[in-house]
Amino acid sequence: MSRRVMNLGHILTQNARRHGDRTGFVWGERSWTWNEIDRAVSALAAALAERGIAKGDRILVHSKNCEEMFWSMFAAFRLGAVWVPTNFRLMPEEVAYLATASGAKAFLCHGDFPDHAGAVSGPDFIWRIGGEGAFGERTLGDAIKAHEGADTGNVAVEYDDPCWFFFTSGTTGRSKAAVLTHGQMAFVITNHLADLTPGTTEEDASLVVAPLSHGAGVHQLMQSARGAKTVLLPTEKFDIAEAFRLIERHRVTNLFTVPTILKMMVEHPAVDKFDHSSLRHVIYAGAPMYREDQKAALSRLGKVIVQYFGLGEVTGNITVLPAALHEAEDGPEARVGTCGYERLGMQVSIQDDSGRELKPFETGEICVIGPAVFAGYYDNPEANAKAFRDGWFRTGDLGHRDEQGFVYITGRASDMYISGGSNIYPREVEEKILTHPAIGEVAVLGVPDPVWGEVGVAVCVAREGASTVSEADMAAFLGPKVPRYKMPKRFFFWDALPKSGYGKIPKRLVRNELEARGLLDPTPKKPD
Repeated sequence: MSRRVMNLGHILTQNARRHGDRTGFVWGERSWTWNEIDRAVSALAAALAERGIAKGDRILVHSKNCEEMFWSMFAAFRLGAVWVPTNFRLMPEEVAYLATASGAKAFLCHGDFPDHAGAVSGPDFIWRIGGEGAFGERTLGDAIKAHEGADTGNVAVEYDDPCWFFFTSGTTGRSKAAVLTHGQMAFVITNHLADLTPGTTEEDASLVVAPLSHGAGVHQLMQSARGAKTVLLPTEKFDIAEAFRLIERHRVTNLFTVPTILKMMVEHPAVDKFDHSSLRHVIYAGAPMYREDQKAALSRLGKVIVQYFGLGEVTGNITVLPAALHEAEDGPEARVGTCGYERLGMQVSIQDDSGRELKPFETGEICVIGPAVFAGYYDNPEANAKAFRDGWFRTGDLGHRDEQGFVYITGRASDMYISGGSNIYPREVEEKILTHPAIGEVAVLGVPDPVWGEVGVAVCVAREGASTVSEADMAAFLGPKVPRYKMPKRFFFWDALPKSGYGKIPKRLVRNELEARGLLDPTPKKPD
């Protein structure tokens, strides 16, 4: 049976009707009303349609945060096409892989990334977003101008029609496209509004401090659904003083961030120089937050911080710890270490390896069902088979829950670690290190860090007869091959790596050896 649903592009149609003259988007000294945004998106959609983009086609977008990137999301939705954004920090060959893996028909690339445009093959055409580049058939600005006044309608869509490929590695190494659909995302928007920023209206304003390609993009989509204004930082650099200035100037009521950024904000002198009393919901996700950092945020910002736990495959919808339950003082009510309770309309189960549900305080894999769970990985039946069991999505995270249903994450089933809110998969970095002619073996693992949550360390073993390699040599070698956030903080050089009886290199043995050699402080102290 057909299950037709609202096309997410209708969000702009609604805003143009109800709040047309209100400001919907701000970047630097420029601003756009909802009418202007709707017209720009219709023009861009018309231009893409003229170039052959139709329902179901994938549009790869590699861009820094800017207004045209935001327009591209709604233009894709309006056409019934699929928005395929990337992390703009990825290397050219990584983006080229994503273009192939997604089967992208169009590539919209920011002008600052000519190497990425040159590396990508497969899409029918490349258009340029902003910047000073000189590649591509045309710019998005020119495409919008050429179709000014176009009245592009929202294509009819059904619940399971894809609208967004959310690239995530899940619990394995290479990026996979988690398929998000129009029907699913309508639930996600409703859920986010209910659980994260209840009471949001067109009077609200939201500051963007993270790439729109991932969680921040979902956050801005749900803010747009209520006509709230989106405010971008004026530059790519995260300027904390400027962030607080914008919060004061625009009376910002909410923002989405990660613990590392939130920690930096509340420790910065600007927190005391600008009025941030308008803030009602400061949302952090992507990694656990040290308890002392929670206390610092509460003391500086007040009881406004909101935590959620969720993966890209569930679009963040697993648990929530609302502002009211963030206690400034330790005690039974504080539930130190929890990531909250089940999200509205979602069900969490802690399961053993056979899929049996465990009792309170028993540790197992965190699994989830509900309307926010994605439609599966695109063109990847093997990954889908591993990700689901009896209908439950398996997160790969380990944890337990208490008798009231509050969930506690205790570890990860994979070797993945989270640095500054970004998932790092050791195998990917290890493979790059092993391309060095002097390195024969390597183990990369995440270790606790008071600033980034976790950072990577690499333990290397030289090939027999190879020349000596230094930490500086390895950093210089790896620099062009991995994004900066994936770069190990330290490189150690040993004669051999500890191995199991099967010849494998268990990370726990490497970690034990690091501790035995005094190279890993198991209880990192806060920096002075």
